[in-house]
Amino acid sequence: MLAAALSFQCSFAQFAKIADKDGYVNMRKEADVKSNIVGKINSHEIIYVFTLEDHSKNWLNADYTDKNGETWSGYIHSSRIKYIESYESVPRASAIENKAVFNSKNITVTIESEPFNYKENKPHFSSTSYNGYKVEDKFKGQQIWGTDGTIPQTHYKSISVKMNGKTLEISPKEIENLFNINNESAECYFDAEHETLYISMVNSDGAGGYAVLFKIQKGVYKGKTLIMPF
Repeated sequence: MLAAALSFQCSFAQFAKIADKDGYVNMRKEADVKSNIVGKINSHEIIYVFTLEDHSKNWLNADYTDKNGETWSGYIHSSRIKYIESYESVPRASAIENKAVFNSKNITVTIESEPFNYKENKPHFSSTSYNGYKVEDKFKGQQIWGTDGTIPQTHYKSISVKMNGKTLEISPKEIENLFNINNESAECYFDAEHETLYISMVNSDGAGGYAVLFKIQKGVYKGKTLIMPF
């Protein structure tokens, strides 16, 4: 049921890359070229877009997180983006509850998750006070993703990528604060022109849903984009 709900959500919202010949695109306050500019986003930056009900306008509602961690929301014309899912798909070779494997001629991606031992890891959690209420919202100093005040049930064990004979494992620090993994939602896409691999997932405990996109370019890990689209 959860996987179906996440799939439905993703059909209307997904990751995209800015692709503008001018080198940047204007994010606007409203879906109109005359609307005020919220900010400028450089080409190749990752955004999360939501399809509007009125498709004839060719505008997309989008969220973008800048390098300072500030999230912008506004509208971008659909001609200025390229959907990540439009790149070549790396086929899923196998999938079980705690493991998903994707494989093509020169690429193998292995995603593994496992149950999370909250009791053992409790000392690594910390809380922030909001209007007098303490919320457990950090793990090892990083913001928690995937819970809504509940105890995490699963977490990533590892994410490894083999490209052209070389193996890369995403650093544990990059994934240790991401919880309640849904391997069924994982997808992999390859941008051959820029030799870039994208690994996309939507994870959730039902309420604290989030989308994550990992980027590996020419065999080098380039970081991740996180968004809470629900």
